[in-house]
Amino acid sequence: MTAGLAEEAGTIRLRGQDVQVRTLLVDQANLKFFVENPRIYSLVRAGGKVPEQNEIYDQLLELEHVRELKEDIKRNGGLIDPLIVRDGDLVVLEGNSRLAACRWLYKNVDPVAWAKVKCTLLPSDTDEKLIFALLGQYHIKGKKDWAPFEKAGFLYRRFREHKDDLPTVASELSIGQREARHLIDVYEFMLAHGETERDRWSYYDELLKSRAIAKARDAYPEFDKLIVGKIRSGEITRAVDIRDSLPTICVGPPKNLRRFAEGKLAFEEALGVAVDAGGENPDYRRIYRFRQWLAQADTETDLLDSPEAVRDKIEYEFSQIEKRIKRLKARLAEPTDASHKN
Repeated sequence: MTAGLAEEAGTIRLRGQDVQVRTLLVDQANLKFFVENPRIYSLVRAGGKVPEQNEIYDQLLELEHVRELKEDIKRNGGLIDPLIVRDGDLVVLEGNSRLAACRWLYKNVDPVAWAKVKCTLLPSDTDEKLIFALLGQYHIKGKKDWAPFEKAGFLYRRFREHKDDLPTVASELSIGQREARHLIDVYEFMLAHGETERDRWSYYDELLKSRAIAKARDAYPEFDKLIVGKIRSGEITRAVDIRDSLPTICVGPPKNLRRFAEGKLAFEEALGVAVDAGGENPDYRRIYRFRQWLAQADTETDLLDSPEAVRDKIEYEFSQIEKRIKRLKARLAEPTDASHKN
């Protein structure tokens, strides 16, 4: 709802060079969403195809921060920061969320007051690498945040499609090369497995972090496919299960890991076996769990409340267990070969 704005000339510094720009009011109806913008790009991936402009608009309106933007822009009476737009085709390079909010205000509040928005126009022939450098300055190094999936997608395209070397990309975005490499690897993993749900990023982030899991992935060629399937089906319900529980399976008994990797054990079954074997003798753990169960008040109540025929069977089993325990206790008390040596 900004009042008349005279055109202003200026510059934006990108990769060490000053780019001539001009800032003015533009009819918002003529502006286009930028499909290659990381936030838009993640929506594209989620749908599996390049959406139409109206589809991008509808999807952006579903985002929580866009709903908040509508109220902020309305309260401020216009944009505080201009949209960054490429001259010629009028594609909004930076500010797609704000364009969606302004377009909603135009359609639902006042078509006159919100017909024009403040834009800074970059030359139509601006190099694509400069455009992505600009986006990096705004979001990864600046005050605005992308979701990890969006950030990784940005790095992936800079590195793979724009052929920027990893040290340059990492340095320009103020992150380490290892972190940049990891983000790219996770993004490539999701693409390779057709994973379009960006909300599942944290699962695969944890999957590719773990050295214990990495050994299992190397040993079993179908391991990645197995885990992706369990995440999609909901068998693995949380990313923390990938972080904490899957490594337990991977470093547990080799036979248990093999059966899990071959799809013969469910996640919780394999985890139970691995936990039983971890750090303590599995036979001891079985006996311990039996004693714990037996000591529970509910167990005693249930046993005593059993029908008479069942009680007789329970009494018989206890007598057999008692005899076996006495025999084993006597054997355990005998000196072992190791104790003789001492």
